[in-house]
Amino acid sequence: MPPEPAAVDAAARAFLYGYPLVYDLDECAKFVAGAGSFPTSAPYNAFGHVRELAGPELTFVSPNNDTLYSLAVCDVRQGPLVLDVPDTAGRYYVLQFVDAWTNNFAYVGRRATGTAAGRFLLAPPGYDGPVPDGAHLIEAPTGVFTIVGRVEVDGEADLAAVHALQDGFTLAPLDRAQAAPEGVPAPDPRVPDELAWWERFRVMLAAFPPPAADQPFLDACAALGLLEAETPYADLDPARAATLVEAARAGAAQIEELMQQVQRSPAGWQSAMHLFDYNLDALGPGTLDDPSWKIADRTRAYVIRAVAARGGLWGNHGYEANYELIWIDEDGQPLDGAGRYELVLQTPPPVDAFWSLTMYDVPDFYLVANPISRFSIGDRTAGLEVAADGSITILMQRDSPGPEREANWLPTPDGAFRPIMRMYQPGADVLEGRYALPAIRRVG
Repeated sequence: MPPEPAAVDAAARAFLYGYPLVYDLDECAKFVAGAGSFPTSAPYNAFGHVRELAGPELTFVSPNNDTLYSLAVCDVRQGPLVLDVPDTAGRYYVLQFVDAWTNNFAYVGRRATGTAAGRFLLAPPGYDGPVPDGAHLIEAPTGVFTIVGRVEVDGEADLAAVHALQDGFTLAPLDRAQAAPEGVPAPDPRVPDELAWWERFRVMLAAFPPPAADQPFLDACAALGLLEAETPYADLDPARAATLVEAARAGAAQIEELMQQVQRSPAGWQSAMHLFDYNLDALGPGTLDDPSWKIADRTRAYVIRAVAARGGLWGNHGYEANYELIWIDEDGQPLDGAGRYELVLQTPPPVDAFWSLTMYDVPDFYLVANPISRFSIGDRTAGLEVAADGSITILMQRDSPGPEREANWLPTPDGAFRPIMRMYQPGADVLEGRYALPAIRRVG
């Protein structure tokens, strides 16, 4: 007999709840092991620096092509870490702190703390120990978390300067004698592949419990065996196993469907301004603990959290960087490399840092190889042509528009594509909804 629909639906809701935790920690474990999507790795509690701007070889969902990444997976369960940051002399950078559930819980950088050199103590939940003189305390809500660093790069000639700044971001244990990191917990190897996701969720849930307000979600998890101290999935009743397998499939399909249903502007843009507002419980330094930046309904918040993890893992709050995504042209037709398109910005995005439009394929959301190796275009693009009235026309098409127009050309893939407009440190007109991007027009 097929699984009961009601049982599948209940388990699928648990899948959406746990999806960000599992996805995030899988990426963390792969990064530390040197098997991740980024072209760098590092052991726990150390930075790994990407030394080149992202290109199509990077198999990570929706990476930017504006900054160099510096990543660290931290485990503070054995004791705090001391973070030192260099003086970037006004250059944009951000260190974004993301807990195991993908909540952005703190920021260090140009917007949040300025660009002077600084020192921070990164501590486990509930820490009440000493804080070094001159250091600012950042308490993590989970014992393992990720620091996602981004430093602005102005072209290839700027790389050496940015490399020197990256080397100034350092982590060190407060107590040199503290034990080695435990890392991401390993699942029970006896669990069959078809139930492996549920087993990973079980061990990760035990290691990194959610806030107390999530108790109703935990009650639902308990009914699926996810709170058991020993795995129930190694020899699970076939009917229950079938329910979980179908629920994982249904939950994943629902996430894909929901990505397409994020509310669109009249011009077709999906704003991620409030896509990362699902952190309700641990808003630390650099975050805005304000109702306008929270999704109060936890059920809705956690569905959106799953969508955000799938479409833009480790994305910033909208007040740090606003992301605008689009799938369709002005006639509501899917964007496709078989056509030629124009985006006419009568007024460029009003930002306090910079803006860029980046091209991605579908459905992977990877950068796209092209003849001129241009993956994004923006206010720092060399030679970008601005019309006499201040407008900027961006050309999106597969083939060159001709040498005289290539300065404003953003190449597309052969098939479907999805661009993202990024606005770093968006201005008040963006944050308050007075600035809107125009539709993309098909011209051929």
